[in-house]
Amino acid sequence: MIPSSATHLKSASGRSLSPSREAFDASWQPVFSVLLGLSRVAGANSCEFFLERRNHVSLLVENGKVTSVSPSLSLGGGVRVFRGTTDCYVSTHDVSYAGLKWALDKALSILGLSTPDGSRLLPEVNLEPLRDYGALRSKNAWLGQCPNIAESAEALMRVNAAVAKQTAHLESAMTSTFRDWQEVLVASSDGIFARDVRLTQSFVAQVSCVDGAHRASLGERRGDSANPKFLFTLPEEEIVSSLAHSAGAMLRADFVQSGKFPIVMANRFGGVIFHEACGHLLETTQVEKKTTPFLDSMGELIANEAVTAWDEGVTENAFGTLDMDDEGMPAQRTLLIENGRLRNFISDRTGQMRTGHPRTGSGRRQNYTFAAASRMRNTYIAGGKSTPDELIASMDRGLYCKRMGGGSVGATGEFNFGVSEAYLVEKGKITKPVKGATLIGDAKDILMQISMCANDTELAPGFCGSVSGSIYVTVGQPHIKVDAITVGGR
Repeated sequence: MIPSSATHLKSASGRSLSPSREAFDASWQPVFSVLLGLSRVAGANSCEFFLERRNHVSLLVENGKVTSVSPSLSLGGGVRVFRGTTDCYVSTHDVSYAGLKWALDKALSILGLSTPDGSRLLPEVNLEPLRDYGALRSKNAWLGQCPNIAESAEALMRVNAAVAKQTAHLESAMTSTFRDWQEVLVASSDGIFARDVRLTQSFVAQVSCVDGAHRASLGERRGDSANPKFLFTLPEEEIVSSLAHSAGAMLRADFVQSGKFPIVMANRFGGVIFHEACGHLLETTQVEKKTTPFLDSMGELIANEAVTAWDEGVTENAFGTLDMDDEGMPAQRTLLIENGRLRNFISDRTGQMRTGHPRTGSGRRQNYTFAAASRMRNTYIAGGKSTPDELIASMDRGLYCKRMGGGSVGATGEFNFGVSEAYLVEKGKITKPVKGATLIGDAKDILMQISMCANDTELAPGFCGSVSGSIYVTVGQPHIKVDAITVGGR
């Protein structure tokens, strides 16, 4: 007699394997039990399926006019097959049983494996009862609670008009938003069967000002991952007044003199340097390639003792917050650096398999066309005991970097980042605005130079591109003091 957890391939192919097309629910369990069983019989060491349904819309307002409305819908899935430490990922638009089996057969064939004929006994994989975060966290109704296109456009127009009214020498004002709703389902041969609903929203305001030969461009982004009414709860007056003041200060600012001196970096998006110059070097994708300078530094001092840093997926509403990652692992907090010492790397399923570093709930991907990889979530330096004023007062002459701009980072941590809003510090006081500053350094060096951390950690939304595409992340830090860094200028 054949046990209930097994069937013949012929009978499996003849079963009704037609799950719900309306939602990723428990009706998908028989499909994955059979497909995962097929991968096991074919000789795969491990197999994982990922399904995704997406509903995205973005709007842009420029100088009082709606210039772009871009909706998009997508549905698809992918399968990742492991043979030893080698893996293959194949994606498809067809999420029927036949479409997913085609993707599985293709991935198996690339690894030199194949599903057997119909006379073989098929041990189906026992999956956990559906772990449904959409239901557990009351997220299934989120999409219907979001503002419609007309309401979103009205909010953007309102802020755009306020920016135009308050900003002197305005050349252009831009406001934009997007809403990205996502439903995902993960099933894997180690028994994971989990569903999540995600909602990521962003708002951006940007201004460009011109007065003769003088120019200034600044922007501010706000983001949310759990509030359907996010666009209606923005602190609009604060955003507008902050941008108008900063643009006015920077428009006629003198250019900074280049040199090497101390700086204080503001909180929130100031954390982008830590994210880019250090965070990526702690992902196991870098450990696998042996391209990180921290490869053999576990437990060692890699930063000043003033530095403690986290990567986590649990902070409420933050851009990188997830109830589960794209491999079905529940979110958690990961201590990266404790009082200057390296404690953990950021790891996914493949990272654990190839490097031995335990999974941290960090398997992430842009969409179903990418295999998951070890990626950051909410990554930030923790707060210290000082105040921002104490950091400023500790510098005889230096630079206060209030807003960071764009930049680039080399594979092993060399970086350069522009500063969009900066001020001289003289004798412990912030004095005049300066522009044109670029921070140049190396991850290993700058971590050791962070001597003071203030008590005002804040987070800021951002985007991160890497091997598994572009994903939503949070950067952050308190105000920090860097004792010495090269500042490019004039």
